[in-house]
Amino acid sequence: MKKTQISLLIIAALISIPLWAHGKVGSVVKDGSSEGLIIFPDVEGRLTLISDLHTHSVFSDGHVWPNIRVSEAQRNGLDVLAITEHLEYQPHIAQIPHVDRNTAYEEANKAANGSDLLVLSGSEITREMPPGHMNAIFVKDSNKLLNLDKKNEPEAQRVLKEQGADLQGQDRQVIDHYALANIWPAEEAVAEANQQGAFVFWNHPMWSAQAKDGVARLSNLHKKFIADGQLHGIEIVNEGTYSEEAFNIALENNLALIGTSDVHNLIEWDYLTKKGEHRPVTLIFAKERTIDSLREALFQRRTAIWFKEILIGKEANILPLLNSIIDIESTGYAKGTQILKVVLKNNSSALIQLKNLSAYTFFDSTNLVNLPGNSEIVIRVKTIKNLDKLELDFQVLNALIAPNMNPTVKLVTKIK
Repeated sequence: MKKTQISLLIIAALISIPLWAHGKVGSVVKDGSSEGLIIFPDVEGRLTLISDLHTHSVFSDGHVWPNIRVSEAQRNGLDVLAITEHLEYQPHIAQIPHVDRNTAYEEANKAANGSDLLVLSGSEITREMPPGHMNAIFVKDSNKLLNLDKKNEPEAQRVLKEQGADLQGQDRQVIDHYALANIWPAEEAVAEANQQGAFVFWNHPMWSAQAKDGVARLSNLHKKFIADGQLHGIEIVNEGTYSEEAFNIALENNLALIGTSDVHNLIEWDYLTKKGEHRPVTLIFAKERTIDSLREALFQRRTAIWFKEILIGKEANILPLLNSIIDIESTGYAKGTQILKVVLKNNSSALIQLKNLSAYTFFDSTNLVNLPGNSEIVIRVKTIKNLDKLELDFQVLNALIAPNMNPTVKLVTKIK
């Protein structure tokens, strides 16, 4: 695409989002459109808070100002947003120098002021493997997760030379900054994050730039972080990628399941809502709509993920969610028959794909039933004899409680 075309697209996108300098942005969509809006119901005893815990702005390697991230989140119906800038990697450092690494959070928080969106403070600790990249959210001061001691410059240059770093076409200031920041041990940055009460999760462990075969594996350093209680979650979904191996790591080590957009461009460029696409989100099951309650829920591992058309989570979190998503109601038997009319309603944005496991078959459908998001369908059940209560067992084919393992739900309704 030509540069002039790109510029026009950017201008058009910015015009479509109401902005006032770097302050408060407009709420969802002024024309009342629900396009791109993500909806999930609360579960029994908990609020379902929709979050994206890994995003970027111009204050690291993203391409939009933080208030754009806030507006996008509001348009998508998010409850929670974290802008997690790379501390060590700063490709815009010459154009947007900033000594305070809390700036992106502060700008986003100002933009969200007066709205329902909760903006979380956070940063991405950015290192080579191990440990790779790790997000720390709920940090009190991101500056303390970065050490740029000038005394380490000779060592940083020695490492660059020793590794034969290819600097051709690279901004030398950016490379030097990254090399110097990486001299400080990752263990110390992670320890500082934990000292501040941060929730720390491992980002994109399947990323082919750091795992050439795309397989997530725990290093000895990751194992130490887990043993010391310093690593609390792991992305099993990042952008358009999913890791079965990371899912297993989470289950085996009691880590929270995290799914994120890791967005750098406009969200609409990466996820085409007009075509029904959506960003990956983490659903957090919190007692209240507060930062403290979010923190408690994450540390208790009460999360699930919506990725493409798949719901992913530990069984203890997925089953209550599915029970809230799917409603069943009987509207009675067709006159003079044992064919029962049943309405299935989907209270979420997610497509639900069901496989009938019950003793009954259907009059107008196979045993495979698709329940589109935010809709209801009618099925006719052959009960053989008239009943007072109907119980239907379904396997949810597009939900995972472990790799290649689908949950089952029991839907019960009284018959009118």
